[in-house]
Amino acid sequence: MYDIMHNFVKVAENIFTRNGGYMKKRFSVIFIFLAFIFLIGCYSKIKISNMYAEKFTNKTTVTEFKSKSAYLMDAQSGTVIFKLNEDRRLPIASMCKIMTLLLCFEDIDQGNTKFSDDIVVSDNAGGMGGSQIFLDKNASYKVEDLIKGIVVASANDASVAMAEHICGSEEVFVEKMNEKAQSLGMKNTVFTNCTGLPKAGQFSSAKDVAIMFSELLKHKDYFRFSNIWMDEINHPNDRITQISNTNKLIRFYEGCDSGKTGYTSEAGHCLCASAKRNGMRLISVVISSPDSKTRFNEASSLFNYGFANFTNKMIIDDKKPLDIKVEISGGKQDTIEVIAEKPFFLFSEKNQKRSVEINFVPEEKIKAPVLKGDSVGYLVIYENNIEIGRVKVISNETVECQTYFDVLYDVIKGWSLI
Repeated sequence: MYDIMHNFVKVAENIFTRNGGYMKKRFSVIFIFLAFIFLIGCYSKIKISNMYAEKFTNKTTVTEFKSKSAYLMDAQSGTVIFKLNEDRRLPIASMCKIMTLLLCFEDIDQGNTKFSDDIVVSDNAGGMGGSQIFLDKNASYKVEDLIKGIVVASANDASVAMAEHICGSEEVFVEKMNEKAQSLGMKNTVFTNCTGLPKAGQFSSAKDVAIMFSELLKHKDYFRFSNIWMDEINHPNDRITQISNTNKLIRFYEGCDSGKTGYTSEAGHCLCASAKRNGMRLISVVISSPDSKTRFNEASSLFNYGFANFTNKMIIDDKKPLDIKVEISGGKQDTIEVIAEKPFFLFSEKNQKRSVEINFVPEEKIKAPVLKGDSVGYLVIYENNIEIGRVKVISNETVECQTYFDVLYDVIKGWSLI
């Protein structure tokens, strides 16, 4: 630092040597002073840059992290990339709505609710405070609009309206939220309402938030709403409510297509977001940031670290038939086309070479009839002779049993070859 300043001063002196007297001294002093201020600023920026570089290359050094808790994971494999107080129980404000949305989409997938259904808003739902889309009490709204209000505008009134529609009351819905949390292995989470408004006994953790958000991301219809930046809600009386997405990263961070914010004075500024680049999807969680800008910056920094240093390669594709011949007995055909039930990804640091072996283990004996989707075996993935995963193999077609005439035809066909 001293050498840089010394050289800078020498340059300044040479520049002003041609000027004499008062003007020389005056401009020299001013120039040197400004140069000193400039260099201090540059040095500070270098220190800040190095601080963040150290923080994310050495994952145990997180003293500079301003959020109380943080978590970064690969969505496909569930691999943890970064963690800070990941199991600490904290209020998460409106990020509770991730579970609310998960139950809504599950109810839709089960056929109990349709996006086109009309829901009458109760006095209770219409009277909710905090963030809302200002639903009219006793008025009818489409499920699609209510879900849009929850995803985009974090609407408390829409959340309660959906909870009452699905379970009859918010209280029963909350019981279902806690049951789902337990089934997902969320050990540090308790819900007391479906909105995230301050209430005693409600908390979660960064790890648990990532778990329930990864489950929500499995519902493709969710992305119909999570990508919306600005939209509007049309009310029955021709009134319109303009809404904008509370997750600013969907507009300002490349690859971010989903997320849920949260804020109360108790919880601070919270964010759970997901971004996808080159086939790899990451989930970033920050809880209790000091301000909104910090939560977006720190979530972005986590994404940057993940995308810069890791990769996730699909080694089993569930969209393409497997190059495996699976024999079947007693069917109209001798073999069946098979496919993996789900994809399998191999997550690793960039430039890290990983060698895996995949073996197919068929069912003991496969007899017709076989329906499309029936299990016929599984693929076992090994690395260094250690099993790292397995994927069920299912039939990609339906094969019926042979009839008497099929057997007779095979016999006659065999005679013709003699």
